[in-house]
Amino acid sequence: MSPAAKKSPWLTPSLDWLLIFVPVAFALRYVPAWRNDTALFIVAALAIIPIAGWMGHATEQLAHRMGEGIGGLLNASFGNAAELIIALMALRAGHIGVVKASITGSIIGNLLLVLGVSVFAGGMKFKHQRFNKTAARSSCTALILAASALVIPTIFHYAAAQAPGGWSPAAEQNLSLAIAVVLIATYGAMLVFSLVTHKQLFVGGEADLATTGNDADAHQAIWPVGKAVGVLLGATIAVAWVSEFLVGAVEAAQHSLGVTEVFVGVIIVAIVGNAAEHSTAVTMALKNKMDLSLGIAVGSSLQIALFVAPVLVFASYAFPHQMNLEFTLPEIAAVVMAAFVTDQIAGDGESNWLEGVQLLALYLILGILFYFLPATH
Repeated sequence: MSPAAKKSPWLTPSLDWLLIFVPVAFALRYVPAWRNDTALFIVAALAIIPIAGWMGHATEQLAHRMGEGIGGLLNASFGNAAELIIALMALRAGHIGVVKASITGSIIGNLLLVLGVSVFAGGMKFKHQRFNKTAARSSCTALILAASALVIPTIFHYAAAQAPGGWSPAAEQNLSLAIAVVLIATYGAMLVFSLVTHKQLFVGGEADLATTGNDADAHQAIWPVGKAVGVLLGATIAVAWVSEFLVGAVEAAQHSLGVTEVFVGVIIVAIVGNAAEHSTAVTMALKNKMDLSLGIAVGSSLQIALFVAPVLVFASYAFPHQMNLEFTLPEIAAVVMAAFVTDQIAGDGESNWLEGVQLLALYLILGILFYFLPATH
């Protein structure tokens, strides 16, 4: 066997290299002499990335063991577990603005950044890449529905405020709660469509994803159920713990870095929660498996809009401050534009590198908007 073949997977470039930041985060948090909230925010963000990757891989391993139906349900339910945990920690700390912004950021990040990099990278290697147009269309239609649902509470706020006594926080909360129920029901219908009645439209990539793993050959072997459950449980606890560090340092980081709460949620928190998925989507595009790459990017956005957002609305009733689905005008504009552009690009069933550049250009434009957007109080 050649020396190259014997090289350890740990020597291959990998997100697992970022695991070094996990003990550093604990040291910055618990060693008084080293306490620096800005450094803790940055280090905790980097530490969450590889842990979230292990959460995702453990979920995939369990899904592989449980069979196609239960496996698909597991992936659909826990695909965005890291983002949900981070949001719950922020919700508990009262950072509702960060939670809402992270929802916006996850949706536009997956549709514009992840899909944009994937389409660009794949397009530089292959002149044209094709994918299932019917599946892409159904997913994009659901995205436009989700975007519309996020617009409605804001429209209600501005419309009802024109009439004396027409708007109240209680009325808006009830409206958001009703919309959250509809979104969850729609997500359930999407699961039935993709896992039961029309599953033939969505097959063809699951086996590739299971054998590809996050980045290293060490992940390729199928784990025993006990190991998968243990890793998933351990990674979940670690993500929750480190997320608490991240959320606790948000205010200090905002002031020292000169960014707003919305920018932190839309850009930083969203990228941190989705980084592991990002790398898998790009890898699949480079292998000319655009159905899977598109499924990761668009599917993750759908999970955020149709599942994570309403779950956070329900979960907020366990905390002192309830969360509604009223977003700021820049946030809903960003989500609507991202959904519309993605629908246009996915509509013809093929992609090229220029479309990747166009997606990334819109993401940069929106990122610049949120950077210069003043804080609201």
